[in-house]
Amino acid sequence: MTSINKQKPGQLHPSWQAVIGDELEKPYMQALRHFLKQEKAAGKVIFPPSALIFNAFNHAPFDKVRVVIIGQDPYHGQDDKGQPQAHGLSFSVPKGIAPPPSLVNIFKDIASDLGIKMSRNGDLTPWADQGVLLLNATLTVEQAKAGAHQGKGWETFTDAAIATLNKHREGLVFVLWGSYAQKKGDMIDAQRHLVLRSPHPSPLSAHRGFFGNHQFSTINQYLTQRGQTPIDWQL
Repeated sequence: MTSINKQKPGQLHPSWQAVIGDELEKPYMQALRHFLKQEKAAGKVIFPPSALIFNAFNHAPFDKVRVVIIGQDPYHGQDDKGQPQAHGLSFSVPKGIAPPPSLVNIFKDIASDLGIKMSRNGDLTPWADQGVLLLNATLTVEQAKAGAHQGKGWETFTDAAIATLNKHREGLVFVLWGSYAQKKGDMIDAQRHLVLRSPHPSPLSAHRGFFGNHQFSTINQYLTQRGQTPIDWQL
């Protein structure tokens, strides 16, 4: 996609800037920026790196989004070499880092649903580049402290992104795994979009209905019926 990465690292893609850029100047975002600066000044390590905070938006420009997969927090850990797991795409990890348990279960379900043998590569960037918005509700987290940046303003920003997609786009697929993501479904018009709900792929809940509901083939069937190219889930 030639429109990707024209902006400086860490900036919001121009297509998103045009539709939700005003959110960045609102008091809640100014307070959030101040909070993040204070945390860094106090020596706290924040994930993902600053340049990757808007990674999900920058790989899936507004007019190219076809599927939205909503996560909760970025990963808050590192591998044994000190590389952050988080790189701005929900459920994804950079190449060379072992897929976490929830992502392993996602891969298992894809293999079962589509007959695709998934690799051990947990970098989902190829999905994002096909218009899969891998959106965490909270875009930053403190190292080793899950949920540390919840309630600081990110949810308002990402809610605005979801609401704007719902209103100004049509025929998208919203994938809501687990109760947290499903709460976001309240702002999505199921008459205009396909909304898929299931338990979270976490090992704690995947066996309660995440596995075996054919969600990936359902996504591709819906896109095909609308005259679009299906997502290539192979990694």
